[in-house]
Amino acid sequence: MHVPTLIEKKREGQELTKEEIEFLIEGFTSGEIADYQMSAWAMAVFFKGMTAVETQHLTTAMMESGNMLEYPEGSPPKVDKHSTGGIGDKTSLVLAPLLACDENWVPMISGRGLGITGGTLDKLESIPGFNIHIDERRALAQLKSIGVFMIGQTADICPADKKLYALRDVTGTVPSQALIVASIMSKKLAENLDRLVLDVKFGSGAFMKTRKEAQQLAAAMTEVGNLMGVKVTHLLSPMDEPLGRTVGNALEVAECVEVLQGGGPPDVVKLVLDLAEQVSTAKRAQLATWLEDGTAWRKFISMVYAQDGDASSLEKLGELHRAPVIQPFLAKSAGKVTKMDAETIGRVSLLLGGGRQTADDAIDFAVGLSGIRKIGERVEKGQSLLFVNARNDQTSQAVVPLLEKAIEIA
Repeated sequence: MHVPTLIEKKREGQELTKEEIEFLIEGFTSGEIADYQMSAWAMAVFFKGMTAVETQHLTTAMMESGNMLEYPEGSPPKVDKHSTGGIGDKTSLVLAPLLACDENWVPMISGRGLGITGGTLDKLESIPGFNIHIDERRALAQLKSIGVFMIGQTADICPADKKLYALRDVTGTVPSQALIVASIMSKKLAENLDRLVLDVKFGSGAFMKTRKEAQQLAAAMTEVGNLMGVKVTHLLSPMDEPLGRTVGNALEVAECVEVLQGGGPPDVVKLVLDLAEQVSTAKRAQLATWLEDGTAWRKFISMVYAQDGDASSLEKLGELHRAPVIQPFLAKSAGKVTKMDAETIGRVSLLLGGGRQTADDAIDFAVGLSGIRKIGERVEKGQSLLFVNARNDQTSQAVVPLLEKAIEIA
């Protein structure tokens, strides 16, 4: 097969065969097809889309590019969740240990930040020593002992997705529905799950800007999952303002610690419980109790220790990763917050160093935004609307014009 011909075929909106898709994925994974060719193909997919059959073939080819997890016979139900990405979306860090309290196994394979959205792996790595690279044997032993792991893709699991995921992040092809479906579902299906809940975001800070787009994406993922034997459910959740009161890696982990200790922002707690209900056999009241009485917190501590993390640092992450410059952004008038634009807030966090602008960028765990007011809250003139956590005065001042656009008071 001829790669430029396949790029042209998709550019013209034609349907690729199973064999053509397998050829592209196998060639890209092995390195025989260059990044620039796959970038061109991904852009063609972005503009022309893929049929449901093409998307299923792409998902299968990516899943079969590596190994699938295997479990002992008679082991507990395997459950997981995936979010399509949002600003301040830290629910995985709370949900995974919570679901493990219900005698489920939670084999959570997560990703890094994409575009302006934060990544679970980047947040976990702000915990000193936390190892996201444990091998499959060790991961399975951890499931047997504590019921949960949170890792990145191993070299053996969906290598095609790992490679394509990094490419999409820096080529403007993240929001493609077909590529999102294949990326998410290939990873999750490689986990060999029984139940999966999808948190599909819509709004300014999501890849899907409208509820209709989010519903279409949710339906496409649910269809692929069900075709491949996994019970898939989904929730649509708005992302017009950040989730919780923090955006930034260590800041968000600190907020998760609050939730796991029975506190934290109500919107984070509600979404965690909404998602947990979809895949857990426990009632909502029981799930809430495990958050409030420290059961889920102890499970999280066990997971951090099991993955080489310093659990003693969890309650002082704010000090360990304290940004050198913490500057309040003040209200210029009194009134109610009517806009806290998630997309712009995400862009601010990215510019501060909390995300990647190129594939090789290092993440600054300390930077981001904290104390973010929620839409509907009343503020007085001169009160803080949020705090900018920056590496230096220059970057702190550089984001002020964006913040002025992001926030409105009436």
